[in-house]
Amino acid sequence: MIQVVVMNGGKALFGGEDLLGLPGSKWIDVLHPTEEEMRQLGERYGLHKLAIEDCLHVDQRPKLEEYPNHQFIVLQGFTSSADNVCELTLHEHHFFLGPDWLISVHELPFDGLEQVRQRVRDEPLATMERGVDFMLYLLADTLVDRNFPVLDKFNEELEDLESAVFENPRPEQLQRIFELKRALVTLRRVLSPQRDVLGFLARRGIPNIQERAALYFRDVYDHLVRLYEQIDAGRDLVGNVMDGYLSMMANRTSEISKQLTIISTIFLPLAFITGFFGQNFEVLSREGYFWAMLVSVVGLPIALVFWFKRKGWL
Repeated sequence: MIQVVVMNGGKALFGGEDLLGLPGSKWIDVLHPTEEEMRQLGERYGLHKLAIEDCLHVDQRPKLEEYPNHQFIVLQGFTSSADNVCELTLHEHHFFLGPDWLISVHELPFDGLEQVRQRVRDEPLATMERGVDFMLYLLADTLVDRNFPVLDKFNEELEDLESAVFENPRPEQLQRIFELKRALVTLRRVLSPQRDVLGFLARRGIPNIQERAALYFRDVYDHLVRLYEQIDAGRDLVGNVMDGYLSMMANRTSEISKQLTIISTIFLPLAFITGFFGQNFEVLSREGYFWAMLVSVVGLPIALVFWFKRKGWL
């Protein structure tokens, strides 16, 4: 599906492929691209065949490639499920930036694009009139900023998980820790190379990007740096939670072993006493020995308990 926004005569016109022939700056958004649609756009705007092939195959690495009459840019971002932050959805967006046109290609719907489109409706002179490179900035900024709520959810769950681990460690918590760790690794693997892409766009002298637009791309670059720092902080927090879980489990095991040892220590002399007085000797059947055995069986465990408490072992 192709949606077109054209800046014509100081007004932003919204429609489909029928607007492609109008003069003026254009933003062409392609959802669920097909080979036929990309072939037609390629013939009209001179898109390189390698770039078109990349658009039809998702899972490209974030990159910036320069062709004779346009730049090809790949950027990625994430959204997460409302119920499970580890259920990440990767949004891969491909951009063709020309002198007066911008083509955005993506496989999945993205609510950030609708917000940009609404902003163009409300403020056409402050968006499309400033150039298609500024439109690229708006789209890139929206795609990058959508990652902040995801990382905020990660941090909140990690903090809650850390408190729960120290209160009552359970085996399912360790499984959740590994799920969060894998998700953070995915975020880092995808978002890390995008800093280089935005760094190139923020430099002066890139074709089809004005100097004033480069300043805005520098702001997006700063956002990516912040995201990278949050990911590193999240990885450290995951390590701390895991160490806390293992420490609490070790303490619990040590406490159980301690209690079992104390019980064994209390019953060990009882086994000796009952074994000694239970010998089949005639002299041991006298009444005095019976009371000695009874006092030993009752008094010795009580004495051991008081002694353990005095030592701080109980």
